[in-house]
Amino acid sequence: MQRRLTSFESAQNRKCCPHRPLPRSIGLTLLILSFGLGLPATQVAAQGPALRFGEKVPTDVEVVYQRGLQYLAQTQTEYGSWGGAGRAGGEHGITGMCLMAFLASGEDPNFGRYSSNIRRAVRSMILGQDARTGYLGNSMYHHGFAMLGLAEAYGAVDDSLLWDGSEPAANRRTIGEALDLAVRRAVTSQKHNQWGAWRYSPESTDADTSVAGAITMGLLAARNAGIEVPDDSLDKALNYFKSHTADGGTVAYSGGVGGGSENMTCIAALVYSVGRKRDWPQFKATVGNLSRNLQSTTNGYEFYNRYYKAQALFQGNFDGWSRWNQLTIRVLKAKQGADGSFESSHGKAYGTAMSLLALALNYRFLPIYER
Repeated sequence: MQRRLTSFESAQNRKCCPHRPLPRSIGLTLLILSFGLGLPATQVAAQGPALRFGEKVPTDVEVVYQRGLQYLAQTQTEYGSWGGAGRAGGEHGITGMCLMAFLASGEDPNFGRYSSNIRRAVRSMILGQDARTGYLGNSMYHHGFAMLGLAEAYGAVDDSLLWDGSEPAANRRTIGEALDLAVRRAVTSQKHNQWGAWRYSPESTDADTSVAGAITMGLLAARNAGIEVPDDSLDKALNYFKSHTADGGTVAYSGGVGGGSENMTCIAALVYSVGRKRDWPQFKATVGNLSRNLQSTTNGYEFYNRYYKAQALFQGNFDGWSRWNQLTIRVLKAKQGADGSFESSHGKAYGTAMSLLALALNYRFLPIYER
């Protein structure tokens, strides 16, 4: 498999992410050079900075985010994972989320201050992947979030810097090869599922919109990164969400239409948007439902809710996201622990990664966060 371009190579030659922002240090250097050479800023970036990068990142976001990254850097295991035991620990989904948190703020992934953390995280997931089936972790939840993390690393993390030579050559897959294997595992699992979706096990014949959301977003991110994902697979996944969405925008968890929690509405709105179904009435209904309930809070799974709600509102109602974002910044600033972490029922690594990613749209560096 041919390697995609690194973050140091021309974005114009990229197959699917021509507008992917450069790391902050590189982008700033190019801008300074443009002024020094007398070139107009439009020759550096086709989009204006406000549209491309958003408004100036609020100071509170910077403080919370950097403290959170410091906590994650300090608690990463020697094998590069979070939340799992040993080199092939099963918590690959949490490692994928932590990886995305590092990538999302615009630090140079290859030579920046957290580049070693990023490489170790990627190596951990690749080494823990089943080389035969492509399975990442011990549940399809983990598989979906790990696949998403690898997709966001693909094309940004230079494969030539990934391995230090201490591992057997047979274990040194490129990010693209590992991602392609993960996609094949998800597609194969879907083919055996009567709903055309996913649940906890690759062999499950039932499905739910939560697990299906994690897998679908991983597949969409892989497609955006240039990995081949069958159109039929994505069509089935999107139609699964369509079959569970009521006219009022509520989305069922499993086996019906509507009536589920706000979390499911957030997930459905997000997959409709990234899946290019903004013209569907179900997309408009789910976004409308969220927009009418901007101040609502979920009684359970609060970190999961913020993670998905941030993206769903950003994609579907930018003004609504802007108002919700201000509230979320205050909430997370108050919740952050003295060590920079966020305590959750699934552990501090999970709570911290999900909280940072709920704020990461203030940076807008991850391709999956593009509107």
